[in-house]
Amino acid sequence: MSTAVGRDRPMTFAGMPASSWAFAIRIWLAIVVALYVGFWLELEAPSSAALTVTILALPTRGQVLEKAVFRLIATVLGVAASIAIVGMFVQTEILLLGAFAAWLGICVYVVGLLDGNRAYAAALSGYTLAFIAVQQIDSPQHVFESAMARGAAIVVGVLATTIVNDLLAAPDQHPRLAAELGSLRLRVTSYAQRALRAEVMSAMTAAALLREIVALRPEIASLAAELSSGPSRSAAARNAMVGLVAELFAGRALEMLSVANPPALREHNVAELDASSVSVHGAAPNDSGKHWHDLLASAASWFGEYALGTSSAVRESLVALTAGKRPPQAWRAPLYRSHRIAAEAGIRAAVYFLIAAAFFVVSGWSATEFSLSLVVIVIGLGATTPDLRAFTTIAIVAAPIASIMAGILEFVVLDGVTAFPLLAIGLAPFMIGAALLMTVPNRILSALGRLNLVFILALLAPSNPQTYNPQTFLFTVLFLMLATGLLFLAQIFLPPASADRRRYWLLASARRDLGHLPSHQKRGFAPEETMFRDASRIAQILAAIGDSQEHHAAVQEAMASFDQAAALRLCEVEMDRLAEGLRIEVSAAYGALRERDSKSIIASAHALHEAASLQGIPAAGASAALVLASVAFTLPRPGAEFAAEKPS
Repeated sequence: MSTAVGRDRPMTFAGMPASSWAFAIRIWLAIVVALYVGFWLELEAPSSAALTVTILALPTRGQVLEKAVFRLIATVLGVAASIAIVGMFVQTEILLLGAFAAWLGICVYVVGLLDGNRAYAAALSGYTLAFIAVQQIDSPQHVFESAMARGAAIVVGVLATTIVNDLLAAPDQHPRLAAELGSLRLRVTSYAQRALRAEVMSAMTAAALLREIVALRPEIASLAAELSSGPSRSAAARNAMVGLVAELFAGRALEMLSVANPPALREHNVAELDASSVSVHGAAPNDSGKHWHDLLASAASWFGEYALGTSSAVRESLVALTAGKRPPQAWRAPLYRSHRIAAEAGIRAAVYFLIAAAFFVVSGWSATEFSLSLVVIVIGLGATTPDLRAFTTIAIVAAPIASIMAGILEFVVLDGVTAFPLLAIGLAPFMIGAALLMTVPNRILSALGRLNLVFILALLAPSNPQTYNPQTFLFTVLFLMLATGLLFLAQIFLPPASADRRRYWLLASARRDLGHLPSHQKRGFAPEETMFRDASRIAQILAAIGDSQEHHAAVQEAMASFDQAAALRLCEVEMDRLAEGLRIEVSAAYGALRERDSKSIIASAHALHEAASLQGIPAAGASAALVLASVAFTLPRPGAEFAAEKPS
């Protein structure tokens, strides 16, 4: 037994897993290859090729390839914007800085509407301006040449990363994702089983599960870049992710209907869910519920089979993910986008840039373009993180550490050497160490590792021949400290939107969306897909809360809105199937739903059930959805009175 346990335990060296060492060595080798090719091609800025490698430092092949593609696209957009802005406003420095701020704000706004590498691409389009236009603000005639040199360096960095990953067999992502989705499936199924047994679980438990499921969305999107089967695996994983959200909703529906769920049926469904032996797809359970004379019991029966069907569909999606087969039907996974939060972030990003630019203009210091460009880079990278201020704080801590490391590397380790092999060897402990730090579970240490990986290379700025000028190095360190310090001070005077305010906006949007339901507008998404969209909003709410009781009340309201919206959308889908044969009953049911009157909804469900039985029309789904909507609007909404108070 001990031998088997030893085999399952990952190999470690110096306390770090072998996979972390393999990742760190790949990053170092890719940096060395990028620098060598940059020197050989005599690029204007070979260090940009190495910096590209540090930015593409991701553990799996699919993530790297997807990020590389988006990096190339974003660089083209950033270059085009830089040339256009400089061409239009080159005669007036104030207007030029204003245009820079506007472009940065637009890019940060777009970041707020996206996730994963797409958000990174939007951020890169913004801070590409720093490398090209801001650093050439005193010599705008060189913007085009600088853009071409940067583009060439990025291509070299992308190719170096890709080749090294292929030669050293960087791992694919789908085995780990399949394992994570499988683990989540077991937890969601356990949640549904407990609901079938009439156990009451906190809203925070369900919300945390939804957040974990939604968090896989960017990684699942990057699966499409893995080999020829990547798109098929991505579609299968996306189906599993959306199906998990639908199964969790089914569990919550059963929890609400558990009072009427007969013990015999409850235990039968628990056994079936545990075995996952039902092969139903999507949201079309059978009409076994019509044999139950009591509408509540019929609804519980229908949603029990809905849970079984979604569980089976998730299992089949996981099989397709492992086999690399495309599922027959591909779900979409829409992301909730708060335009208000994104616009607020974009405006503040533009203001932060203008504050820093105004400081440098008033100071009259020369050669401050580097510092101002670092301000843009930190704003852009911070926009892709959940908390810009926390990211800036980490950058302030990372800046002196990176400065010390870069100084030791340049003036102690290298100390005037010009041979490239010695440069490669000298870089090894610093690049490998920072990359190893990136792999630790602690988010703060991981962020410090990534920033140090970038900052050390930016401060060293390898060139051919390498210049060893202490005065230049000290000025560069000063500008790095100044950039992070200025941005931190700007965020103190004009802090980002508070967590309470973001939570208030998100809850208000959930109430607005719920108020528009049911609607007769053409539906662009299936109910399961809109459940995922609402789940992504809940994940954003959780990102903006703490552990106090008032925050728990807000989560309870968010989950109540999630349940009610999902029930109403299911009502729409199921009743629209009956609209031709039961027009009068369906119209009455829609009226009751708009009134949110539980008694009228139950009466409509009964009338619909009776009329469908007389005409031999299967209507168990419609009556079950109506009963659930009635129950969902009968239950109290904890936290609504708190959430309605606008934060100061």
